[in-house]
Amino acid sequence: MLTQDSDLARTRRARRIYRLLLERYPYAHCELDFASPFELLVATILSAQTTDVRVNAVTPALFARYPTAQALAAADRAELEELIRSTGFFRAKSQSLLGLGAALVERYAGQVPGTLAELVTLPGVGRKTANVVLGNAFGVPGITVDTHVGRLARRFGWTDEEDPVKVEHQLGALFPRRDWTMLSHLLIFHGRRTCHARRPACGACPVARLCPAYGEGETDPTRAAALLAYELAPGATP
Repeated sequence: MLTQDSDLARTRRARRIYRLLLERYPYAHCELDFASPFELLVATILSAQTTDVRVNAVTPALFARYPTAQALAAADRAELEELIRSTGFFRAKSQSLLGLGAALVERYAGQVPGTLAELVTLPGVGRKTANVVLGNAFGVPGITVDTHVGRLARRFGWTDEEDPVKVEHQLGALFPRRDWTMLSHLLIFHGRRTCHARRPACGACPVARLCPAYGEGETDPTRAAALLAYELAPGATP
């Protein structure tokens, strides 16, 4: 639920939360393995409805077989489906990847375009995927509203919207543009490791005193610490 703070108070509290999360996760980053914009684009499409760990297990063989958009566009569908089968929804994803390869070759000489407007015209690419690629492959700030980002934004009282585009715009108004990509990483890291969907570790959360949703999860510090799904960085404390 959107907090009743004034706009200024909400912005100040949001930026304080950002700084505290940055202290907790100074190493936050995109957890998909990639070596080029093309690889990140493909990996992000594959990440729908599965984990980054699963995608990272699949992409080495996939990129060895199809290292370029040209190779992907010419892929045998059955072979491609088999390579990505374990990511789930492999037939739909194969269709998107084949269309992606063809579109990159036909429209952009096999290169991944570097603007949101161009990226979202590609098969299988929406704003979320486009912002992942822009922020992490091109250094263009963007807010990636996945399930973690949306959930935490609502728990923190930054928005009461469910629509990812509306959430993206509301978060963009709270933070400087330069922080957008890192904000996405921090919220995703925190959502995966501490602020879980079903049982958040409230008692081990660095932003507990600023969070309107404090108490939805385990508040006992010892029991909450047992819920943390990561190891703290050296020198960090729960």
